[in-house]
Amino acid sequence: MKISVVDVVKRFGDFLALDRVRLEVRSGELLALLGPSGSGKTTLLRIVAGLEWPDHGQVLFDGEDALSRGAGERHVGFVFQHYALFRHMTVFENVAFGLRAKPRAQRLSEPEIHRRVEKLLDLVQLGWLAQRYPAQLSGGQRQRIALARALAIEPRVLLLDEPFGSLDAKVRRELRRWLRKLHDEIHVTSILVTHDQEEALEVADRVVVIDRGRIEQIGTPQEIYDHPETAFVNGFIGESIALSVVVRDRDVRFGGRSIGIDPRDTPDGAATLFVRPFHMAILAASGENDLKGVVKRIHGIGAARRVEIVLGSDPEPTIIEIDALRTQQWHVGQTVGLRPEEYRLFRT
Repeated sequence: MKISVVDVVKRFGDFLALDRVRLEVRSGELLALLGPSGSGKTTLLRIVAGLEWPDHGQVLFDGEDALSRGAGERHVGFVFQHYALFRHMTVFENVAFGLRAKPRAQRLSEPEIHRRVEKLLDLVQLGWLAQRYPAQLSGGQRQRIALARALAIEPRVLLLDEPFGSLDAKVRRELRRWLRKLHDEIHVTSILVTHDQEEALEVADRVVVIDRGRIEQIGTPQEIYDHPETAFVNGFIGESIALSVVVRDRDVRFGGRSIGIDPRDTPDGAATLFVRPFHMAILAASGENDLKGVVKRIHGIGAARRVEIVLGSDPEPTIIEIDALRTQQWHVGQTVGLRPEEYRLFRT
């Protein structure tokens, strides 16, 4: 099912949570809403679910007005961060709850309910836990049961609000891979809210980066990472070195010196230079226009190491970290040159 969000505005008192948001979720895709806390992503999800109403705008399900229907009429499955399982019910009964809560005329027979619940528990690979209670499950198992319960009603849309946020890093990684595999099997239109960029980039078909109630960029994970369209996206997605520079007469200057890079189409004035750590070359001998710095610290294990470098000698010098191969020999106190091999410039 396709979801269209058209010019949605939502205020909470004087706080503008969503500012004319326009978004289309393609049928069968898994879309991630990614942004910092307070960016408006959960508010948008709740409006799609029917748990909040916008002050202005439209929400369409396959071209039909969803705002004229309550949450129960939208056939939406919702998975929360904190599981929301019924502690007094077994795993089986938790998954069956939505099926048994339907009006009598729409309710399946008891044998059909049993068949569907067993099928869902097999889908989430937890059929062997059917008679246990939530307190007897791990966090990852509880979240998979919560997802099975959301799928039991055969939702037209699946909404996931920070579903792995309360789990440890290892379990989150495992569940991300599992969720992607599950989605490839069921193809239900899904929206995932997260502040974890790694999660969004690994799981989603497309990512919507949102900040302060406005959409900054929409694209595939690769497009978002490789071609950020705003300074916010460049700074929020992945790791970047950010340097305050000045563009003047087709020249980019840092600390009053030209650094010999092309400003491209950046107009004159203050700007921010973004460079991924692995795109900044370290040179033992610096050229006239290279950035100059002093090695402050070297740390890290594995094939690559992190070299911490101080740029400039102001009262508050700029400190950056660069990726360097272990075979490259650097030492603390060494003066080095730095040259951006790939970079992006945005007006400040």
